[in-house]
Amino acid sequence: MPVHTQLAALCHRKGKKGREVLLVTSSNGRWILPKGWPIDGLNSCDAAMVEAWEEAGVKKGKVSRKALGSFLSTKLSSEGDEEPCLTKVYAIKVQKTLEDYPESDRRDRIWVSPTKAAKMVTEDGLRALLLDL
Repeated sequence: MPVHTQLAALCHRKGKKGREVLLVTSSNGRWILPKGWPIDGLNSCDAAMVEAWEEAGVKKGKVSRKALGSFLSTKLSSEGDEEPCLTKVYAIKVQKTLEDYPESDRRDRIWVSPTKAAKMVTEDGLRALLLDL
């Protein structure tokens, strides 16, 4: 049973060779979706949009009101304990990104095909969602 819930933004756009998704690096260098904790006063899809801005520089986009899906992962607590976490994923059709955004100095970002993204991420549930796009 998940102890925590996080919200993730699956940012996508039409590229030259079809759909592309946006991945960012985590604090330890893994490729992930922009994600974070629920935000008081915002519904889940709007909180996912905030994460897309802060972690990936998505300034303008159309966010789905309903989650695309979810996956289970493990979060390390401050004490080093592994705790189950349910991550709800919201699709965002990206219309504009900026180079200067709140976490631009600590994250890399990359646009790749969903198939390539699935090979880059480590969570099996996220991999399945990417391959279903």
